[in-house]
Amino acid sequence: TTVPSSTFNSILSTVFASSIFSNVAAAEDEMIEVPGGTWLMGTSAADGRDGESPVRQVKVESFQMDKYPVTNEDFSFVFEDFVPEVTRSKITERIEPAGPASGIKERMDFPVVHVSWTDALKEEWEWAARGGLEGRTYPWGNKFKGKRANLWQGSFPENDTAEDGFHGVSPVSAFPAQNSYGLYDMLGNTWEWTSTPFRGSQKMFVLRGASFIDTVDGSANHKAGITTRMGNTPDSASDNLSFRCAASTL
Repeated sequence: TTVPSSTFNSILSTVFASSIFSNVAAAEDEMIEVPGGTWLMGTSAADGRDGESPVRQVKVESFQMDKYPVTNEDFSFVFEDFVPEVTRSKITERIEPAGPASGIKERMDFPVVHVSWTDALKEEWEWAARGGLEGRTYPWGNKFKGKRANLWQGSFPENDTAEDGFHGVSPVSAFPAQNSYGLYDMLGNTWEWTSTPFRGSQKMFVLRGASFIDTVDGSANHKAGITTRMGNTPDSASDNLSFRCAASTL
């Protein structure tokens, strides 16, 4: 099914307003405990963009974060069991995550995409992505490793050489955990919504992590790194936008 954006936003509002999804996602085996601390957020690199600079000191409390981005299987469960029938009845079109004639039946372990803004994370996202390594370029360190993330290889958009093994979105566990906390897909595959406002002429929110159309060297789209970010309007959705859940530690 493709969900009209107004209906999809209603579904997300229903789910998050009642805290249903946070509770479903909080299974111990699917969430990682991230210790709090004080650290230096951002970058001083000359090519920093979209608010990556300047470096500033930030303090975060301990919290839990999903090991993986939310998958089609996760979201389908919530949709079927918790979204009111009156909302579901408004859906009249197909969801086509990878273009015309595609569906989610064979992509249940892929990130759920075409999702608009949800109440997600703030500074906690970058803190978790770093995995305790301050001042590094990637979640695992300063040297890029091609088999650790789903990014674009080749000339964009004509030639995707798929040296990482994937054209487009990959399953959430296709690559090894990217840092010492055991978090997956913090860099590449899909951008992830956060609750941080993005400064601009209209209401926007920050997206983190880059996606499969971004590059290591910035030759096309965004230069993928741990501080990479961009802004988008809350009603925006595409096949490279996703999210993950987090919860405060009680």
